[in-house]
Amino acid sequence: MSTPVQPLLQPIYNIAEVSVGQHLYWQLGPYQVHGQVLITSWVVLGIIIFIGLFSNQDLKMQPSGLQNLTEYITEFVRDLAKTQIGEEEYLKWVPFLGTIFLFIFVSNWSGALLPWHVIELPSGELGAPTGDINTTVALALLTSIAYFYAGIRKKGFGYFKRYVEPVPFLLPINVLEDFTKPLSLSFRLFGNLLADELVVGVLIILVPLVIPIPLMLLGLFTSAIQALVFATLAGAYIGESLEGH
Repeated sequence: MSTPVQPLLQPIYNIAEVSVGQHLYWQLGPYQVHGQVLITSWVVLGIIIFIGLFSNQDLKMQPSGLQNLTEYITEFVRDLAKTQIGEEEYLKWVPFLGTIFLFIFVSNWSGALLPWHVIELPSGELGAPTGDINTTVALALLTSIAYFYAGIRKKGFGYFKRYVEPVPFLLPINVLEDFTKPLSLSFRLFGNLLADELVVGVLIILVPLVIPIPLMLLGLFTSAIQALVFATLAGAYIGESLEGH
């Protein structure tokens, strides 16, 4: 049974093996992982955890400094979740959307602000975790799992009626839509970040003094916008799965 299936899946395996640039590979059992992505992801998570713990270890009624920053971010994420998901369910999804937003935001900014390239590796180079397609696809798949979980948890298996609504012949289109959502999320984030790094890198080589600086500042702005767009779309998809007909 498995012999005729393998040739059919071979093109998919070939696509999965395509990589952009050079990578530091770690062998974990039978699998190879991109070591530099794990290193930078741990650094980003460490930064988020450190700021969260340090800024909230001595809470005050009148916030100031980092406590003020973390409370502002919390309110911002709560407002985003409330707008996209609705007043009844949004509080349950604030941690998820906040984690997605902060990880992408800090990852994107780390690629521009931290001197990753100073650290030499045996192969490959360090950079923003979101500059690797595997990271963006993983975030997109987590979002897909989240909105499927939200819909099934609220409506049970009746959630799948949405595929034949408003008319049954829309079934293929509705199924295709759920496949295109994670593709759109992952390639939008990866493509924008990769394009920004390539443009800045080329300009630094050609005109190393003045011109790259405004583009680097613009890159910081667009990196923040990409984090906001990803979190907003994730909230919108979850809200869509929770709403009625």
